[in-house]
Amino acid sequence: MARNPIAAITGAETAAIQALLLNAAARWRAAGLTVCGIVEESDGPTQSGCSCGILRNFVTGARFPMYLDEPPAHTSCHLDETGVTKAGESVLGQIAGADVVVLSKFGKVEAVGGGLFRAFEVAAVLGKPVITSVAPKHNYPWQRFAPHATAVGPRQDEIDSWWQSVARAASLHGKAASGR
Repeated sequence: MARNPIAAITGAETAAIQALLLNAAARWRAAGLTVCGIVEESDGPTQSGCSCGILRNFVTGARFPMYLDEPPAHTSCHLDETGVTKAGESVLGQIAGADVVVLSKFGKVEAVGGGLFRAFEVAAVLGKPVITSVAPKHNYPWQRFAPHATAVGPRQDEIDSWWQSVARAASLHGKAASGR
């Protein structure tokens, strides 16, 4: 039975998950698949202790800062929602031609319909396989958006298993479903 074409990796720190996403994307691209997406890269902890770094469109290489030097008056969070939204917009034109879409995370900005949310929507409407990550605290809005999404552990073999199932269902199997 084919799994849902949307998967979320849970159960690991951000850096480990982003490395898994980037590795999966590289393997799929090496196998001849068209992959688009956004990954998060940390610039290291900031003075505020925030770990916000950048989002990178791995097709174009464009980088989008996610950190504000000064947080908005209504919060202590230094997350730059505009940077996250711009990153999401940068991938919109690539989704239709992709075999699989990698989006760094469904987080607090996406939970309220911002950031990468439009990229998630476009991929879902087009029926494109999407892999992302979701922190437990954002599970409720994630389930509202993708109630049938597949949960994937932070291991390459689980990502491979999800992809093989989705690829068979999408007739991509002959195009190197294993990504190897």
